[in-house]
Amino acid sequence: MMPLSLERNIQPDIIYPDSDGQPMAENTLQFKWIILIKENLECLFADDPNVFVAGDLLWYPVKGQPEIRVTPDAMAAFGRPKGYWGSYQQWEEGNIAPQVVVEVLSPGSTATEVNRKLAFYDRYLTSETLEINDPNGQRFQTMIEMRQNLAIATQQAEAERLRAEQERERAEQLRTKLLELGVDPESGSDFDDHSLSQSLRSEHILQDFFRVI
Repeated sequence: MMPLSLERNIQPDIIYPDSDGQPMAENTLQFKWIILIKENLECLFADDPNVFVAGDLLWYPVKGQPEIRVTPDAMAAFGRPKGYWGSYQQWEEGNIAPQVVVEVLSPGSTATEVNRKLAFYDRYLTSETLEINDPNGQRFQTMIEMRQNLAIATQQAEAERLRAEQERERAEQLRTKLLELGVDPESGSDFDDHSLSQSLRSEHILQDFFRVI
């Protein structure tokens, strides 16, 4: 009897690194604010054993996908015990996402980087308590405020686009009207040798046209 050979479906261990290889801060001012905010969170919830606070800790929200990660400058997770961890693996923490996340901007913070983090938090942060702090005197902004500011900026951009479109339409209407009057829109001169009365008549028509548009 020949031995029965069974293939085993062995899943390789997935590594969740404890470091992203990036420095915690780019300068002493940013470092100061990160430490200050993190330690104040620690003090605020010192008497509550079920509030986990961390700073510069990798957060993995999805099991099996270590590439989906972010490193908040400070964060707090309610309903999780205090402790010392190499990373915050959400599925090991009752699938509880941090409810408070703080990011401190630095001179090297690019719009691309900030937008990438905002998109991440918008998808995986279960609460609205994301705060962005510019250590150069700017106040904190919550996720709600940032969305409101983004909506305002979008509305302003749309209004500017509509204004520019209206200007183009107005210019095209004027060009069409000038052609109807026999005036070259490029040079401003008449195509034909009109009389003075015809020129004055054209001027009155244009004045009426401008009042309409």
